[in-house]
Amino acid sequence: MTVAQADAQADLSAEFLEMPDGLRIDRPEVADGAALWRIAKDSRTLDLNSSYSYLLWCRDFAGTSAVARDTEGRPVGFVTAYVRPERPRTLLVWQVAVDASHRGRGLAARLLDGLTARVASERGLTSVETTITPGNTASERLFTSYARRHGAAVEREVLFETGQFPDGPHDPEVLYRIGPFAA
Repeated sequence: MTVAQADAQADLSAEFLEMPDGLRIDRPEVADGAALWRIAKDSRTLDLNSSYSYLLWCRDFAGTSAVARDTEGRPVGFVTAYVRPERPRTLLVWQVAVDASHRGRGLAARLLDGLTARVASERGLTSVETTITPGNTASERLFTSYARRHGAAVEREVLFETGQFPDGPHDPEVLYRIGPFAA
């Protein structure tokens, strides 16, 4: 990403970096793992990973993840993501969740924009990927609006079919590939 592209992305994201109600975006810490697990569990939409995985995520992928904190510093939303080893300029967003008391205020979009702006400035990004199960309208809207804000195309393809999941019935996971980002 060129300096001009980074500046344009930062300007575009500035609107979404302003947080409502004194909330702030931060990097997660290991101590946040339990809260992230609870927020994911309470979402009733996300596949719930083990509590251990959220602790590890906050330790090992804090640099590519973000948490929204309230005025007391408690996590009220998060985005977990990682840079794909085979595509070091692609950020794969694993999960996005917001506590029920803070939904409906654009917090997920602000978290996503804030995280991608940070990762882009540190590593450069050409694309963002995520998977969404069919019917998860909130996630579909979040990522298609993200693509529009950033002037990027969205490609969709089934990444994992229903029959590939070994632990029982699971909807397919559709890969959303967003990019390349506009200058």
